[in-house]
Amino acid sequence: MTNRRNFIKKVGLGAAATIATVNAPFVHAAKKTTIKWRLQTYAGPALGEHVIKPSIDAFNKAANGEMVIELFFADQLVPTGELFRAMQKGTIDAVQSDDDSMSSPVDISVFGGYFPFATRYSLDVPTLFDQYGLNEIWKEAYDEVKGVTWLSAGAWDPCHFATKKPIRSLKDLKGLRIFTFPTAGKFLSRFGVVPVTLPWEDIEVAVQTGELDGIAWSGITEDYTVGWADVTNYFLTNNISGAWIGSYFANENSWAKVPDHLKTLFKLSMDSSHYHRQYWYWGGEAKLRTSGTKMKLTSIPDEEWKTVEAEAHKFWDETAKISPRTAKVVKIFKEYNAVMEKAGRPYRG
Repeated sequence: MTNRRNFIKKVGLGAAATIATVNAPFVHAAKKTTIKWRLQTYAGPALGEHVIKPSIDAFNKAANGEMVIELFFADQLVPTGELFRAMQKGTIDAVQSDDDSMSSPVDISVFGGYFPFATRYSLDVPTLFDQYGLNEIWKEAYDEVKGVTWLSAGAWDPCHFATKKPIRSLKDLKGLRIFTFPTAGKFLSRFGVVPVTLPWEDIEVAVQTGELDGIAWSGITEDYTVGWADVTNYFLTNNISGAWIGSYFANENSWAKVPDHLKTLFKLSMDSSHYHRQYWYWGGEAKLRTSGTKMKLTSIPDEEWKTVEAEAHKFWDETAKISPRTAKVVKIFKEYNAVMEKAGRPYRG
């Protein structure tokens, strides 16, 4: 009898619960809104396929509908030189670019892109940022600017000349109209180069029409990838920098609206992009120098090229005078390169 009473009580409670459930008002589940971003890269479509698109595609897939990033290539929404202001205003949500060419209003922008002879290899860049304090310096600089959050820096390819005429001596640089980055152009003008700024997509035609004599914007991998190897004849093996420094940035409000787990996912996406470029450029530069058929290799003798390196160190000291922060960055470059020289092969030597 005791068991039967307990059973009846339980059944009664269950029935009451069932009735309560049936009579409860239906509540609609809150529909989640997909976060949508527009991100513009400095790179044109052919280059963007390698330096950013795979990582963005992977992010969109992994975000599983919670967030979607629409990718735009060089100058599609705004000119590269206006990227920073457009992101600051919220016209676009994020940017992949160097500080220099998008006119970032910070003192350390001169170090983005190709700062002469600051790096020799692509691995120098993450080492400088992660182990020598550049991460903290970049964050400090951008924290002073309203509306933008600096996210991450990584390495791209070295800076070489691709030209119509061969370069075998410094005198061959004089008078050459070259498409390059602002700071790199300012430095190269000391050797008679005439820096030219044009939209990225116009460069190939400008070389064909004679408006440009060449390009100092990349290594040989990009020359082949984007079509510049089809309109230039020579590739100078000397470079003024071993790796381009580029970063990811986001509009401050757009970044704040992203939940922590998607921020983590986007950071992993950036790391994926940084890693991919390390081996894509490293292998590509060697392979195309040795088996490429579109460009002939030329070199300026080492003794003559040392004068360019010496001039670069003067350029460093001049840049250090811009602000205490630029002086700090130059000091880090000097310390880092001294360590690499002392370490010897394979770091330097």
